Amino acid sequence: MSDFGDWFKSIPFITRSWFAASVVVPCLGKFGLVSHWTLILMPELFFNKFHLWRPVTATFYFPLGFVYLVNLYMLYHYSTRLETGVFDGRPADYIFMLLFNWLCIVITGLLMNMQLLMISLIASIVYVWAQFNKDMIVTFWFGTRFKAQYLPWVMMGFNFIVRGSLVDELVGNLVGHLYFFLMFKYPVDLGGRSFLTTPEFL
Repeated sequence: MSDFGDWFKSIPFITRSWFAASVVVPCLGKFGLVSHWTLILMPELFFNKFHLWRPVTATFYFPLGFVYLVNLYMLYHYSTRLETGVFDGRPADYIFMLLFNWLCIVITGLLMNMQLLMISLIASIVYVWAQFNKDMIVTFWFGTRFKAQYLPWVMMGFNFIVRGSLVDELVGNLVGHLYFFLMFKYPVDLGGRSFLTTPEFL
């Protein structure tokens, strides 16, 4: 048990908090402590009944199973890499990225009647990591190797095969692209104005 505790404590704080919430909330729904119907995003209840918690719980909730475990691993692996890599020593910037991506995904989810937001947010940070590490060779299932820039699209195809849907991953990839373009690509590479700035209160 101490080994697990040591491993858990070794995860950087923001990723650890996100990871923990993404374990606790699905377990609450799985074991009937909270009805899963109260955890998913339902636009009509959000707007008409002011269920303001739903965008938050829908970000952490996903039915337990193989797809859940794969995406939980992706959360742990790539969020840790971002938090200890590009955003090392800049927790406020990382929190801002997560908040920006989350807000864009929530708005999209409300417009498109998406009930679960976990995969989209994870996909968005995988996309951002892939943009920073385009030429790195990553290994996927069955020893498949390719450049990191293709990882978000490979994950989208993988989830489509397993789940029969690619909406969540596509939304996440597009949101990740929007953040990366506005924060880095446009102002740094193209010399444009900076549209995104981390608020000072973070």
